[in-house]
Amino acid sequence: MASQDWAPKITPLFADEAKRYDSKFGKNTSRRILLIGGGGYIGTPVAMELLRQGFYVRNLDAFLFNTQSSVTAPLMNPGYEVVVGDFGDANIVRRSLIGVTDVVMLGGLVGDPITKAHPAASHAINEVAVRKCLDTLNGRGLNKVIFVSTCSNYGLMDKGKLANEPSPLQPLSLYAKAKVAAEKHILRMKGNSDFCGVILRFATAFGLAPRMRFDLTVNEFTREIFVGNELIVYDAQTWRPYCHVRDFARLIAQVLLFPADRIEYQVFNAGGEKNNHTKQSIIDIVLSKLPRGQVSYRELGSDPRNYRVDFRKVREELFFEPAYDVQYGVTELISALQNGFFSDYADRRNFYGNYELRHTDEMRNTDTFATRPMLLYGTAR
Repeated sequence: MASQDWAPKITPLFADEAKRYDSKFGKNTSRRILLIGGGGYIGTPVAMELLRQGFYVRNLDAFLFNTQSSVTAPLMNPGYEVVVGDFGDANIVRRSLIGVTDVVMLGGLVGDPITKAHPAASHAINEVAVRKCLDTLNGRGLNKVIFVSTCSNYGLMDKGKLANEPSPLQPLSLYAKAKVAAEKHILRMKGNSDFCGVILRFATAFGLAPRMRFDLTVNEFTREIFVGNELIVYDAQTWRPYCHVRDFARLIAQVLLFPADRIEYQVFNAGGEKNNHTKQSIIDIVLSKLPRGQVSYRELGSDPRNYRVDFRKVREELFFEPAYDVQYGVTELISALQNGFFSDYADRRNFYGNYELRHTDEMRNTDTFATRPMLLYGTAR
């Protein structure tokens, strides 16, 4: 768990922000959060944490990977609802914003392999639709807009150096390049928007979640070794930061409650130094628990990213540290696999990773990835 109790520092800050919020929206006005892309691997844990803290949550998602079942559990909560639709459609976004106080933007075509395989869809979603959505959010009287970016923006760092927020960005993939462009678009809105914009550069996610993904390093390595497959690892000594999905959820909730004047139009790396790992160190953790695993190593893979990240700013300014380390994540994944979870992987492979796109032809020929009628589920009107 986190090594420090930040409550004495955080509580008065939250109280100050609550006063500002009440002055803007009226005393006793409930917070209603729109999660854009909230039905994915990270989105559902975020929704569940926000619901736990008493927020109302609306999820706008197109469910590109047929992951609708991942939101069944939160739909049982009367404070949660789902809008099925395209966040690049300004009309749908405007309708989704009715009654909303804050927005968390998770949506996009996520990951280097899927964007490389579908560059036209990547452009339509991660560049055109994202910019259109951000512009649509302006002028709606919102409180905060949190944009989820990625530490992949750093790309490569010199040996021994940690990437902090002012470090040069060297995006190596279509995914990271689009995130960098979106960050620049948001930062240009400073002074020209009516909301508090915040950018969180997420580390690589791991851990259990309703829409489980096994195309992410920690999760993939653990499952492959558990099921007895030979794991082929490229460039084992390359570094990357990792963060549990529940820690991401905690951080987003904290940002929503944090004083706007301390975070407005700032960038924060999201994670903790203890979860900076090489691929080799992750394998070592997995093999310590599954010693019969078979691993082979190769060099010069297709993904050259190599960076460690400095999370001092999020720790010192937002008083955030991860509660869960990679060893915890590997242990919980092995326990789930031992108990028969994810036994349908072969039959539902695309549910468990961003491998293939639906509506590819349609996306290739439109400015936005899909246009469908808005369907509203849930009771949080």
